[in-house]
Amino acid sequence: MNTRRLTSALGTLAATALLALSVPATSAHAAECGVRSDGRLYCGNAVGAKGYADRSYRSATRGTLTTGFNWFACWGHGDPHQGQNDIWYWTQLDNGQWGNVPAVSLKTGVDPAPGLREC
Repeated sequence: MNTRRLTSALGTLAATALLALSVPATSAHAAECGVRSDGRLYCGNAVGAKGYADRSYRSATRGTLTTGFNWFACWGHGDPHQGQNDIWYWTQLDNGQWGNVPAVSLKTGVDPAPGLREC
């Protein structure tokens, strides 16, 4: 193999390795959404999703979810939202406070998520 081919092959290999490393770890989680043995729902969510004091957009914002994959302790009925239902999920937000996140912000297939307890 001549030097030019070797250099080209190594460049392609390096580019492939860098691309593989640049794929976010959360992409593997994006397809997962279900209740685990600890009773929590682990699911993809909208980055920047807001958590509210009550199950209503009219209540105070307590914080946000800054990553695209989180856990949720339980669900409850609240004000209707853009998700065409009134389901809200309770979780610890990234600032440490607890809040209600509207189901429209989660990547669930059905709401409420099967197997998750009601709050």
